[in-house]
Amino acid sequence: MKKVVVLGAGYAGVFAAKKIAKMSRKKKLGDVEISIIDRNPFHTMLTELHEVAAGRVEEDSIRISLARVFAGRKVNVIHDKIIGTDFDARKITGEHGIYDYDYLVMADGSRPTYFGVQGAKENSFTLWSYDDAVRLREHILEMFRAASIEPDIEKKKELLSFFVVGAGFTGVEMAGELAEFAPSLCARFEVDPSLVKIVDADILERPCPVLPEKASSKIRGRLEKMKVNVMVKTNIKGVGKDYAEYDAGQGINRVPTRTVIWTAGVEGEQIVQDSKALGAAGRGRIQTDEYLRSQNYKNVYVAGDNVFYIPEGEKAPVPQMVENAEQSAHTVARNLLTDLTGKGEKEKYVPKFHGVMVCVGGRWGSAQVGTVNHKIILPSFIAMFVKHFTNIIYFIQVLGWNKVFSYLRHEFFTVRNKRSFVGGHFSNRGPNFLAVPLRVFLGFYWVYEGIMKITEGWMKSPQLANMINGTNSWYDSMLSSVSTGPSAAADAVASATSTAVTTATTAAADVLASATGAATNAAAASTVTASSNVLINWNILGLIHPILIGGSSADQVAFKLKVPLIDWIMNPMLSSGGMQVFMQITIVLLEILVGLALMGGLFTTLAGVGSVVLQTMFMTTTGLYMTGWWMIPASIAVMFSAGTVFSFDYYVMPWLKKHWKHVKFVRKWYIYND
Repeated sequence: MKKVVVLGAGYAGVFAAKKIAKMSRKKKLGDVEISIIDRNPFHTMLTELHEVAAGRVEEDSIRISLARVFAGRKVNVIHDKIIGTDFDARKITGEHGIYDYDYLVMADGSRPTYFGVQGAKENSFTLWSYDDAVRLREHILEMFRAASIEPDIEKKKELLSFFVVGAGFTGVEMAGELAEFAPSLCARFEVDPSLVKIVDADILERPCPVLPEKASSKIRGRLEKMKVNVMVKTNIKGVGKDYAEYDAGQGINRVPTRTVIWTAGVEGEQIVQDSKALGAAGRGRIQTDEYLRSQNYKNVYVAGDNVFYIPEGEKAPVPQMVENAEQSAHTVARNLLTDLTGKGEKEKYVPKFHGVMVCVGGRWGSAQVGTVNHKIILPSFIAMFVKHFTNIIYFIQVLGWNKVFSYLRHEFFTVRNKRSFVGGHFSNRGPNFLAVPLRVFLGFYWVYEGIMKITEGWMKSPQLANMINGTNSWYDSMLSSVSTGPSAAADAVASATSTAVTTATTAAADVLASATGAATNAAAASTVTASSNVLINWNILGLIHPILIGGSSADQVAFKLKVPLIDWIMNPMLSSGGMQVFMQITIVLLEILVGLALMGGLFTTLAGVGSVVLQTMFMTTTGLYMTGWWMIPASIAVMFSAGTVFSFDYYVMPWLKKHWKHVKFVRKWYIYND
């Protein structure tokens, strides 16, 4: 049995463990035991820490259970803190056990570095872990709470002074989030906003120097617009319990503050720095070869922030960023598999980084993305969209639907104070019970439609072909009357009163009424034909063909979405009377089941989807009168809200979720949500 141990459950560690397990399964390597060890039983989204620290999202949004990540996979999750390594004996020692390995993946990540600044480690807040984010958020709240009852104005200013050290990505994002958070806290605690002071200081010449100078300048401008004092070329000299000292070229200055947030740089974790036998380089990183192996121990691979490797043609080592973690994890997994199987060629690490992005608060961002040789700067809105889309792609790989749904809920559906790049428009502010009457009425409507179809003989005799052909004839007559000019249109209107077309329009009216509940008869249909105008008649690439016929009133406005593919599927089915009856029975049963489910609030989301599907089916076959259009937005409106109150779902869904998420294949593919 070969033992593979992944040390660290950060971005690189999680990816490496999952990829090794997946590749081993594909190669049917049953004699491989994979373990991942971390001091925490969860994976932390380090790139989102500032959002929790500044109160934009809840803390569970950055915390992902390792048990869930590896559920249904042959990966042992070990919760322990590693305190020692013996690479010759192939053993690593934790506080709660000793672990043997044949192959080791060092992915323990990094930690803040203080560059020898006096008092920085003891007196500043860091932002490099789940605990850091939660502790900082509580501290910020406490500062505003204390300031609200402090009578001394100078002490108020001290409590409300926030000094961020570091103008890289983390520092800029923290300062931006804090500036966005402060106004809501001022309103909450009745604090004068003019007393709040936020500083972002760094020895760098400009914020986020990885980005082009123009983008960096815009970032600074955005921060200053948010009332953040950006201090560049500023050397931090010391940090105390109630002050920060700096030198901006004019001597040492002291700023009274109870909050210094240190984001000025990182170094390798202690266990990595203690592993000098692997080959140390940089600030606590491990020198690797082109296959990401330690130079001194070929059975030890390195991934993520721990890698010190300069790719061919480059001058600097690979950056400590998420994309490097993902790509290095893939290379490590592939090369380790060649060791396990003894087959194939090892893959050299040739990273291709596609860009970087930074968010200044929840509403504004900057990104440089593109190919290796050509990158562009994205406008703020698109940059924020790309940021969220990138996160969703990552979550799909880590925890599938479960985490994607949670992310959307945190970032869009519950965000307050308009702290999102869409301005908070998607945030659910209204009480859910207000949607209950709409849900019940929509359900009643579907039940009524189903019962009416039964009385019309839908369960016994074939009717669909005549109805669909009738509506098609009517739409065709309307289109031909327009396309042949005014004089021909008059002829078409006249001919519409003839027996053949009257029959078609009557059938059209009947089926439209049946599909939408419009009380329309043959006489009304003739009126529609005689007084209607073709408002939309677009044939889009031969794929879809929307047609909108306008009448003198709402119940005379008809819409159809012709889709050749659907017609091609439907035509053979409508040629059989037995198939027609089967389809009619299916439609009636679906209408009644969807209606009853909506009325009772049972599986409301699925019922809402079913309602949309039924309406779409009618729209693409017979068309809909305007009097029935309301059912589509109503179905969408009740999908995710109206089923949580005054419903069977209130009792059924918690029970179902409790048992569903413990099914093996469900946990493996993450097809559940919390």
